[in-house]
Order: sequence, then C-alpha cells, then structure tokens
Amino acid sequence: MGEQKNPSPGRILALDLGTRRIGMALSDALGITAQGLDTLDRTNKAKDFSRIQAIVRKREVTEIVVGNPLRMSGEAGTQSEKAAAFAAELRRRTGLPVHLWDERLTSAEANRLLDEAGMDRMARKGVVDRMAAALILQAFLQSRGLA
Repeated sequence: MGEQKNPSPGRILALDLGTRRIGMALSDALGITAQGLDTLDRTNKAKDFSRIQAIVRKREVTEIVVGNPLRMSGEAGTQSEKAAAFAAELRRRTGLPVHLWDERLTSAEANRLLDEAGMDRMARKGVVDRMAAALILQAFLQSRGLA
C-alpha cells in the first residue's frame, strides 16, 4: 500500500492572527480546496478561543493551521512567538493537531489580488485577513500534494 500524504482526512481550519481580527479559511472535507470564512473581530482571549472552538465543532475540523509571521530573514520574532503560544493553547483546548505555517507575504499577496480585482482599499476590512488565511491554507494543502 502506498504512503498516505494526508494522514488526517477532514476539514482543516487556517487562522491568520492579527491584533484586531483573525482571518479564517476552511478546507473541503477532502483537504483539497480552501474557502475563506467570516473574519473574527477579536475581543478577549477566552471569547476568541471559545468562538474558534465552536467553529471547530460545527465545521467538523480535524486539523488547524496557524499563520506564523516570521521575519523576512526567516527568524522568529515577537509576533511569531505569540503565534506559537496561540497555537499551543489551541492544541490544548481542542486536542487537535495544530501546525504553524510560514505566512510571510500572505497579506501583501492578498492586497495585490484585491488590487487586481479592483476592490477599493476602504472596503477591505476583514477581506484581506480572510484571503490571507485562504492563502496560508492553500499553501499548506499544496505541501501535502493534494491541492
């Protein structure tokens, strides 16, 4: 039997953490495509985790990917450390595999795509975060050879 590239078939939730919002994207059940979800406006740690846990249950998520904002040099900085702590807490609260994924330039790529689509910069609140999460998830899925 061949090696299975996706060890946990099921929906994967990607999170693009920001100080004010959390962009989210969800894969299909086969782990092939990424679709943006509504962006979460952050309130406090307990409520943020509670809302994410509700999405995990409702959407039958089997894995989570958290964007890791590494410095351009590839080194971890303060924001990367915060993402790692968030991922560890999410792992503890959900019992699911939580992966950190290099998110360098995803917000810039999301803005470029929205520029090409002609979207006004003032209308982008939350859209950039959702699109960045979708780009993180798509890259993660492609790394598994399924997307």
